[in-house]
Amino acid sequence: MCGRFTLETSKEVLESELNISIDEVLTSYNIAPTQKVLSIVGTDQGRKAGYLQWGLIPSWSKDAKIGSKMINARSETVDQKPSFKNLLTRRRCLIVADSFYEWKRISNQKQPYRITVNEGRVFTFAGLWDRWESEDGEIVSCTILTTKPNNLMQSLHDRMPVILDEKAQEMWLDPSLKDKETLKGLLTPYNSEQMSAYPVSKKLNNPSVNDASLVEPIEI
Repeated sequence: MCGRFTLETSKEVLESELNISIDEVLTSYNIAPTQKVLSIVGTDQGRKAGYLQWGLIPSWSKDAKIGSKMINARSETVDQKPSFKNLLTRRRCLIVADSFYEWKRISNQKQPYRITVNEGRVFTFAGLWDRWESEDGEIVSCTILTTKPNNLMQSLHDRMPVILDEKAQEMWLDPSLKDKETLKGLLTPYNSEQMSAYPVSKKLNNPSVNDASLVEPIEI
């Protein structure tokens, strides 16, 4: 799964790496569910970047609280589940990060690890988004797709987030692409040789803790 991640890359580097204009970058070492996440959507007019709430609230839901339970979606069944199947062909997004965290069970405890991609460069998760409206206003939210783990991640967890390379990003954001099997074919484990992991402080467990010490390696 994916329950926490980071974005500390500068606005200038993000715009260069992603080839897109970004109004604002909210730096965070501990992005948690229900918070705002930098995302990119594809339209007929091109790519657009903005912030979505992490934790999908389906448009038909009666209660926004469901979002906290829908931070991830399984890629294997994404075209079958009522909350996601209609979004696969019309509301796809990229969620921007520069690392993510996973917890490894060691004895009777869980030790957090930080995972980076391509030596710490920015990358994108495959996501889906939806728009929910109520008398109190509108919430545009998203979920991160997950898949089976690669060789690196299987020692930490039985799932991992879907990370898309540049070619897959283009296809995922192409609004004209509607074929479900083609889209699901993009949702595969990322190359483990391009990833690395190391243990970090358990301070990460508290979502209110958000400083650079969280990404520093520790001895265990």
